[in-house]
Amino acid sequence: MEINSNNLINTDILNTKKYDTDIEKIKDEEKLREVSNQFEAFFINQIMDVSLRNTNIAGEEAGADIIKSMYIQAVSDHSAGGMGISDMLFEFLSKNNR
Repeated sequence: MEINSNNLINTDILNTKKYDTDIEKIKDEEKLREVSNQFEAFFINQIMDVSLRNTNIAGEEAGADIIKSMYIQAVSDHSAGGMGISDMLFEFLSKNNR
């Protein structure tokens, strides 16, 4: 093998487009996972809002509706990603968007 300036440099290392697309793919998957979790939180929030609409879980005094909505929001935010809805949505969207 002859040594010259053409074979001393690995030109594949200089091609960063491959790595840029991998990073973009990871960022897109992270965004999709975040949106899937947000949808699950919204879904849980809506179910709990309808389920607890006629209950007195927060009492009957002034501000009970605000306390109830804050409780529902906190539970739905902390439950997001745990019911499996976001996982199913993420898998469906990631397979169908390739």
